[in-house]
Amino acid sequence: MNSKKLLVISDTHGKTANLLAVLNWAKERTPPNGTICAAVFLGDGLSDLEPAANAAGFFCDWKIVKGNNDYGYQVPESVVFDFADDRFFISHGHRCNSYNGGHILVAAAKNNGANIVLSGHSHVPHDKTLDGIRLINPGSVGSPRSRIGATFAVIECTEDKPLKVEFWGISEKGKIEQVKIKP
Repeated sequence: MNSKKLLVISDTHGKTANLLAVLNWAKERTPPNGTICAAVFLGDGLSDLEPAANAAGFFCDWKIVKGNNDYGYQVPESVVFDFADDRFFISHGHRCNSYNGGHILVAAAKNNGANIVLSGHSHVPHDKTLDGIRLINPGSVGSPRSRIGATFAVIECTEDKPLKVEFWGISEKGKIEQVKIKP
């Protein structure tokens, strides 16, 4: 069965040690030995991304949007792309008011033919479905606002199976472990 994984990171806010830990962890899970074959950065830390990726030697197909703190970057605020059998709408979330329960993000996804939304901005991980659209926020690698701490997500797309989302936490010492979030 064909399976592909997508790494999803947001809101590093200058915390490059955490980002480097995530990218080193992800590098060990890329082909030929792993299945992470693409990555998404949801903004607020664009200046952190390239140096950390170079330091980790983590090179893959990146989908990137800028956040409300990414000044001076010529990067789009939203992107639509296909991965496996799904269409993703990605946005940092600040323009779509990610705090309002997700209704604006859902409308944007539907307008773009997407069935999944990836957004950051709130710094709180979640995975929920609203009006038939899956809304996933990986939390924050750099400045978490949840009791779980710093988090990111890995999305697994397997042919003929439902999408699977895993959340991962980063300890203060850079150790990465899978965490559970409340729905």
